[in-house]
Amino acid sequence: MARRTTLLGVGVLLAALLGTPAASATFTESAESAESTETTTETSRATVAEDAREAIESGVAVPAATGTPLRDDTGLYPRAIRLEHNGNANGRILAGVVTFQENNGLGAIHESTDNGRTFQQVGTVADPDSSGGQGLCCATLYELPQQVGALPAGTLLWASSAGQDEADRRMALRIWASHDIGRSWSYLSSCAVANGTGGLWEPEFSVAADGALVCHYADETDPAHNQKLAAARSYDGVNWVDHRNTVASSWEPDRPGMPVVRKLPNGEYFMIFEICNPGGQYQCVVHYRTSPDGWNWGDPAHLGFRPETANGTYLRAAPTVAWSPAPDGNPNGQLVIVGQMALNADGSTSADNGRIVLVNNANGAGPWRAVPAPVQVPDAVPNYCPNYSSPLVPSADGRELFMIATDWDGDVCKPYFATGAL
Repeated sequence: MARRTTLLGVGVLLAALLGTPAASATFTESAESAESTETTTETSRATVAEDAREAIESGVAVPAATGTPLRDDTGLYPRAIRLEHNGNANGRILAGVVTFQENNGLGAIHESTDNGRTFQQVGTVADPDSSGGQGLCCATLYELPQQVGALPAGTLLWASSAGQDEADRRMALRIWASHDIGRSWSYLSSCAVANGTGGLWEPEFSVAADGALVCHYADETDPAHNQKLAAARSYDGVNWVDHRNTVASSWEPDRPGMPVVRKLPNGEYFMIFEICNPGGQYQCVVHYRTSPDGWNWGDPAHLGFRPETANGTYLRAAPTVAWSPAPDGNPNGQLVIVGQMALNADGSTSADNGRIVLVNNANGAGPWRAVPAPVQVPDAVPNYCPNYSSPLVPSADGRELFMIATDWDGDVCKPYFATGAL
C-alpha cells in the first residue's frame, strides 16, 4: 500500500495506546499516508496508536470474519500450503503466521492432518534478528517442488523481513529451512540485504524454468523509486545472485508491492501485486504480469494489467493468488485471487467487499468472475489487519478452496480459516 508505518505487535496494542514500550513489526502501508519512510520511531508509534484507536472506535474491531480462529492470540500475515512433495505427509495443510512473545517476533507453524478442519501448532521459527524488538514482518511459507542444490524437494522454506525497528537499520530478507515438516528450523541464507536504511519487504518464492529458486520482494532501497519489485535467484538456496527489477514504475511516487507468483500449466508464470501511490481511485489496486520462464518479466516500467469482472469490480491491496485445476477439465485450470477490498467500477466500496475471491480460466486474460470467499471479512478497510494478504489453497480437484483471513477481535488481530466451494 502507499506508505509504510512501523506497527506494534497487535498482541501488545494496548501498550501502544498507553504509550508504553512494546514489541513492534511493520505490516502495512497506510493507504492515505504520504509520510516519509524515514519516519522516526516515536512518530511511527504515535501514528500506530492513533490508527489503532480509530479502527477500534469506528467499529473495525468488531470481529466480523466468518470461519474458525487458527489461534487465540495475534496471528498476522498468514500463509498456507498443501504439502505435495513430502511422501506420506502429502495432503496436509501447513499454516504460518507472525506472532509475538514479549519483544520477540516469531513464526508460528500450524498443521492440519484432516484437510483443514482442525489445526495444531507444530513448530516455531525464532530468528534472533527478529528478537528483542528488532522487528519482524510479512513472513512467507514455501515447499520446494524440486531439488535446488543440496535441498531436496519437499524442503520447507520460511522467510521474513527482519530488522526494520533497529536504529540505523540494515534490513534483510532472511530464509530458514525445515526438513521435518515444520517441526524444526535452521537459518539458510538471506536473499537480499539492504545497503542503507530503506526497507526490504514481503519475500515470496518460486522456482524458475531453469531450476533456480527465485526470491521476489518489494524494495525501498533504490533512490530512483519510492518502492519497486525486485528478484534474486539462487541455484543452491545459499548464494543469491542477479538481483534485478521486475516492476519499477517510471513515476517515482508509485509503490509496486506484495508480489506473489504461481506457475501455470502452459509453462508461464503469473505474478499478482499491488501498486500504491499518493491517492486516487486506483490507490493500491491489484495488478498482474506474466513471464515465459519465471525470471524474465519484460520491461520493469510496464505496470501490468488490472483484473476485474465483467461489471468492473476490481480488488484493492494485499493480493494473493493460487492456481487450481478446473473441475470441468479446462487445461488452463483456474487462477484464484483475493485482495483486501473489493471496489466497484467507479471506485466506491462494493457490497461484496471482503466477501469474494475472483476466478479466471484464461490464464488471467479477459473478465474474472466473483465467487464467495470461504472466510468473509465484510468490514475490510485499508488497515493492516482485516483480510490483509489472505492465503488461498485449492483442493486437488479444484472444487474446494481453503482460506485464512485476519480480522480484529477487540484489539487483537486474529487469523480465521474455512473451506468453501470453488
